[in-house]
Amino acid sequence: MSNPTVVIAGAGLAGATAATELREHGFEGRILLLGAEEHHPYIRPPLSKEYLKGEGGIEQADVHPAAWYTDNAVEFVPGVEAGSFEPGAHELFVSDAGRITYDSLVLATGATARPLGVPGSGHGAVFTLRTREDSAWLRAAIEVGGRRVVVVGSGWIGLEVAAAARGYGNDVTVIGHSAVPLSGAIGRELGGVFERLHRDNGVDFRNGAGVVGVDGGEEQAVVLTTGERIPADVVIAGVGAVPNTQVAERSGLRVADGVLTDKGMRTSIDDVYAVGDVANPFLPAIGRHLRSEHWANAITTGKVAAHAILGERASYDDIPYFYTDQYDLGMEYSGYAPLAAGAQVVYRGDTESREFIAFWLRNDRVVAGMNVNVWDVQDDIQRLIRSGDRVDAQRLADESVDLAAL
Repeated sequence: MSNPTVVIAGAGLAGATAATELREHGFEGRILLLGAEEHHPYIRPPLSKEYLKGEGGIEQADVHPAAWYTDNAVEFVPGVEAGSFEPGAHELFVSDAGRITYDSLVLATGATARPLGVPGSGHGAVFTLRTREDSAWLRAAIEVGGRRVVVVGSGWIGLEVAAAARGYGNDVTVIGHSAVPLSGAIGRELGGVFERLHRDNGVDFRNGAGVVGVDGGEEQAVVLTTGERIPADVVIAGVGAVPNTQVAERSGLRVADGVLTDKGMRTSIDDVYAVGDVANPFLPAIGRHLRSEHWANAITTGKVAAHAILGERASYDDIPYFYTDQYDLGMEYSGYAPLAAGAQVVYRGDTESREFIAFWLRNDRVVAGMNVNVWDVQDDIQRLIRSGDRVDAQRLADESVDLAAL
């Protein structure tokens, strides 16, 4: 194949990473990067962190300067969405009724913010947070301060938005289905650490609550299943995201909570790969598929797919990782959430002062670790996870024992 063409459907971080990795590792063929949005590829963490808090410009979210794409012969085509593809003909059908022939196709179609889905949620003062425009509109709505902000959803995005809104001096209420925020992600005890952090910063909570509507009358209010009405000038729906699997489904790919891939990001159809939020890859380390929506996963999957396209042995071997910044708390997490569920939690440090490391142990082996306001320990945490060695829980909790010695 003298001049192969790689078409990447989706111009987010995962798609841009695949293009970057191909060029940096000697791919000389044609690369088309198709973006549904008009923007060049950008990363999402600043949308709920630095930019939303007013601590940086939106340009900090760019994956590369615009000139990079021209300089590296990556054909960025904005405002184009994939519709479906024909595997036999190696043709991708796109939104302008055109068709593009590919040798390798990478689906990087991402995910869409889950709508609140209750009466009144289409009102103009109800926001989601997924795109650059979403973040800009939301920042404009909360940066004036003194507003009543209701966040529906007590997961990571919901709490990050709540922290940003409080930073501008707004009154903030968080509504969550769970009895404790983040309990599904990190357990009730550690979720309580984050709830206390927010309460200490003036956030009100309605835990174990459901929303039945948004009343946009004279005084807009979020209406709970209990009948309580919470006045709201701004409502943010932080209730998760749905993978954009439409292209895959129309084209006959195997789909189950995203597009199923092997460890090399190959789908069930030859020469077609899936990366980023839409992909549900097989992880050899845990022997199962695991979909992740964090930015590190976008980078990992984009790189793996690129190396697979280059004909190399490629495997998803990175440990899933993410981070959050809320008020004066910084946190990093590495590990396998399915293995951490119900596992023993061992603490090193003081949860009350919010300076600690939490380790999740299953069969005396570390399967996940989270450092809160403790830094330069991620390498040791990931080493313990990767090794699969049994560890002594008491030594793990003992701050006098060097993590590097475990």
